[in-house]
Amino acid sequence: MAFPGYDAALAAMAAVVGSQHAITDAGELRAAETGTFLTQRRVPGIIRPADRREVQECVRIANRFRVPLYPISSGKNWGYGSRVPAADGCFLLDLGRMNRIVDFNEELAYVTVEPGVTQAQLYAFLQERHSKLWIDATGASPECSLIGNAAERGFGHTPYGDHFAHCCGLEVVLPTGQTIETGFGRFPGANAAPVYRWGVGPSLDGVFSQSNFGIITRMTMWLMPAPEYFQSYYFLCQNPDDVTAIVDALRPLRLDHTIRGASHIANDYKVLSALEQYPWERTGGRTPLPSALMREFHRELKIGAWNGSGALYGTRAQVKEARRLLRGALRGVASKLQFLDDRMLYLASAFAKPYQFFTGWDLKRTLALLRPVYGLMKGIPTEHPLASTYWRKRTPPPAAMDPDRDGCGLLWASPVSPAEGHQARKLTVLASDILLEHGFEPMISLTMITERSLACVVSIAFDRELPGEDGRALTCYHDLIGRLASEGYYSYRLGLPAMAGEQPGAYSDLLRDIKKMLDPAGILAPGRYVNTESVVLDAVHTGVAG
Repeated sequence: MAFPGYDAALAAMAAVVGSQHAITDAGELRAAETGTFLTQRRVPGIIRPADRREVQECVRIANRFRVPLYPISSGKNWGYGSRVPAADGCFLLDLGRMNRIVDFNEELAYVTVEPGVTQAQLYAFLQERHSKLWIDATGASPECSLIGNAAERGFGHTPYGDHFAHCCGLEVVLPTGQTIETGFGRFPGANAAPVYRWGVGPSLDGVFSQSNFGIITRMTMWLMPAPEYFQSYYFLCQNPDDVTAIVDALRPLRLDHTIRGASHIANDYKVLSALEQYPWERTGGRTPLPSALMREFHRELKIGAWNGSGALYGTRAQVKEARRLLRGALRGVASKLQFLDDRMLYLASAFAKPYQFFTGWDLKRTLALLRPVYGLMKGIPTEHPLASTYWRKRTPPPAAMDPDRDGCGLLWASPVSPAEGHQARKLTVLASDILLEHGFEPMISLTMITERSLACVVSIAFDRELPGEDGRALTCYHDLIGRLASEGYYSYRLGLPAMAGEQPGAYSDLLRDIKKMLDPAGILAPGRYVNTESVVLDAVHTGVAG
């Protein structure tokens, strides 16, 4: 790949980070250019700085030689783009070596981390210290970055499930190489910097989430004190129309904080993909999954058209009262409602048959799914949900799963809806119909991530090794997000295929103005969320950079 100025920029960055951390190996570059859907971006090199100073120097070099940088944390942004840049010819700025836990306070329940710190690392850190604090874990890999997910405004399972709402004190390297700290962190010796997010004056934290305005090199995250008692709940509904009643039943409990954590509602396709791979033999190789066969799975696996899960947190008395209220709310809505705590899970595992006899709940086939979901609600990371990315593969998931490497096809659309039953029904019916029209199983989950909103995740799962599947999946994806938007359902985060277009108007104009002010050379993550004319890309394509 010959881009003018790139060789000189690479040599200068290698002098800063060390030659072994300036990677140009063809195999590693191809891996960085590979996602879970068709990508055509070229990556000329991977730069792996060790600290903020090296990040600053690399940014200054990029400005000097007019070459673009694309920062990543762990690069495991599966379904949305993995490590692949939003524009061609970007050096990947891999922040994975920056994996220090900078500060920790048990009493005030916070931790300050760098972008390379993963869910697994922080969980192990807390376990080693016998901490009484929990992290909020996502269903992604335990090796995913905490900052990477928070900056994308990802969510998890506990009362701290809205990740960006539970962080503060960002340290950010701007596209010019300057560094700022947000909130009170901008003042010397500010005691409240890690505990009060707003500081004084205009708050800038949100400017650096889902944007290309700066590189977050440090963030303080608030942790959840372990409750006195924890109990998870699971329920089934047999009719697809029941999603209306489910949402309307749960919303008042979410609003009055009877249910404090995120409550998840998954359709039968989503649950089936978490339990096993596509049943190629039973379908004779045909796709999508026939509805008659799905009804058989309902009976065999004891799953419903909709399947809910969540947890209750508090004292034993608080959980007891919340349990009573939840039972009342779901009476006549759910066909089965079960509660699970540590003791019951042990009994279910050790005495599965007697447990089934006394409760009528057969956990034998579903314990493999319940354990990791149960753990997530207690802040325990797991890689189990990652196996669902192999849904349409004809070989089982390997021990070391890597969806990019293994040709797994996955595209995620993430529309948001008000927490109203009729809205949830309209959104899920539309999404389901669109995916079936294109020949894909509509794997859909709804999460009551806040008291008033539902985050919906629609998965398009396919096998990239089958000819034509990449094109069909992308066609389906664009049709899906376009038709959902036409009905007023916009995504809370975007995958690379959706970043090309912007809604015109004053808001977009303002974002472009901010981008031009902060990044006059256009070197930082061009095309990522904020689109503007890039000096870098113009120079690259005309061959005059450097």
